[in-house]
Amino acid sequence: MGVTNSSVNGDFILAGFSDQPWLEKILFLVVLISYLLTLVGNTIIILISLVDPKLKTPMYFFLTHLSLVDICFTTSIVPQLLWNLKGPTKTITSLGCAIQLYVSLALGSTECVLLAVMAFDRYAAVCKPLHYTAVMNPRLCQALAGVAWLSGAGNTLIQGTVTLRLPRCGHQWLHHFFCEVPSMIKLACVDIRTNEVQLFIASLILLLLPLALILLSYGHIVKAVIRIKSSQAWRKALSTCGSHLMVVSLFYGTITAVYIRPNSYYAHTHGKFISLFYTVVTPTLNPLIYTLRNKDVRGALGRLFHRDLGT
Repeated sequence: MGVTNSSVNGDFILAGFSDQPWLEKILFLVVLISYLLTLVGNTIIILISLVDPKLKTPMYFFLTHLSLVDICFTTSIVPQLLWNLKGPTKTITSLGCAIQLYVSLALGSTECVLLAVMAFDRYAAVCKPLHYTAVMNPRLCQALAGVAWLSGAGNTLIQGTVTLRLPRCGHQWLHHFFCEVPSMIKLACVDIRTNEVQLFIASLILLLLPLALILLSYGHIVKAVIRIKSSQAWRKALSTCGSHLMVVSLFYGTITAVYIRPNSYYAHTHGKFISLFYTVVTPTLNPLIYTLRNKDVRGALGRLFHRDLGT
């Protein structure tokens, strides 16, 4: 009866993990803790990047944008997920679903491009050290960050609008925990092959193209370090690029499984858990990775707390 009423009211039912009630209680605690850590960790990264003069570099400029994206991305998904996990109600209004779709898609797309921009920054730092300041000047950094945000906005306006305009014939039951394009187009009561092709093309442009640019950047970095033939150069390159590589591996390793082959058996059966990883876990790990592996960030944290304590 609840499902029928929701359908009449136009609400969507986010089935999520409702087929595993025992898992919902565990996930509620895990997701809540992860979300709080995401908010705290990324806010600290933003604050120290803004106030510490030693972090006024392109790398931390882009890291600030990444932290802001992560905060907004998880906030567009997690509060609704926690609400659905804690009780029997699994609904989200049509407006809420549309907002969630637009915002999460925009920010996810922005992160893809931003990670590629950060890889280019690392390439410039390692391969063009003498010209790094000139190459990565403030104007270029602002332009690259702008491209990342605009590409995310453009993608969501096109894909989100096309997805929401599909006729659903009263189908409101989403086998997912948030409103995402691959699961939304499955509700359509028309042939969706054109939409799947469009999704695949968008994924090629905003997932695989940035990934190819990242791999190209790191290919040049590896070649540059090999030519130097110095263990110290390897250590410096690893400290410079290691955190970014870990973040890229975590994010791209999961999101590509959902968007590149959305109709595969693997994506269908494990899609919710894969999505949980890149929407909840990765934004939590990003500030930890950059903090634990980066002596500049650790030093900035020490100076920040030292100042706050007034010592």
